[in-house]
Amino acid sequence: MSQETPTVIKKYANRRLYHTGTSTYVTLEDLAEMVKAGEDFTVTDAKTGEDITRGVLGQIIFEQENKGQHLLPIAFLRQLIRYYGDSMQTFLPTYLETSLSAFSRNQDKLRDQMSRALKGDAFGAMEEQARRNMDMFTEAMRMFTPFPQAGSAAAGTRSAPRTAEGQAEEIEALREQLREMQRTIETIASERKQ
Repeated sequence: MSQETPTVIKKYANRRLYHTGTSTYVTLEDLAEMVKAGEDFTVTDAKTGEDITRGVLGQIIFEQENKGQHLLPIAFLRQLIRYYGDSMQTFLPTYLETSLSAFSRNQDKLRDQMSRALKGDAFGAMEEQARRNMDMFTEAMRMFTPFPQAGSAAAGTRSAPRTAEGQAEEIEALREQLREMQRTIETIASERKQ
C-alpha cells in the first residue's frame, strides 16, 4: 500500500538502518518485506543525507540471490552488464520498468497459465511463455533502435546474422529460464499438496 510520502530509512556508518516512521532499527529483510507489502521508502545516508535507495535495493537483491532464491538468470545478468556504457543504457531502465509493470499487471493470467500447466503439458506452456517474452523483448528493442547497429548488412535488415555460438548461448539461456520456471512450478505444486 503506497503512501503519499515515502518512509525515510536512515543508514548509519555502522550499517544499521533506522526506520523513522516507527523509530526502530530494521534489517534488509525488513525492507524486503516492506517492498513486498508495497510500502514506499527512501534510504538516506544519515551523515550526508545522500539518497542511497538504489544501492540498498541492489543489496537486498544480492542477498536474496545469495540465499539461493535465484530470480535473475545468469544470461540476463551478463546482458545487463553489457549495457553499462552502451548507447542503449539510457533506454534500458525505462524498458525494464515497463516490462516489469506489464508482467505485474498480467501476473493473474500467468498464474492461471501455470495452474493449467500443472494439469497438463508444463514444458509446452513454459516454452510458449518464453517465446512470447523473447518476442516482446525483441520488439521493444526494435522500437528503441532507430538506426541499424554497426555491422548490419543494410538499413532494412533487422539484425546481423547470429553466429552458431550466439545461437547456442541464446538456446542455453532459454533452457535455463525454462529450468527456473520448472523449479517454480514444482515448488508451487508441492506447496499446494501440503
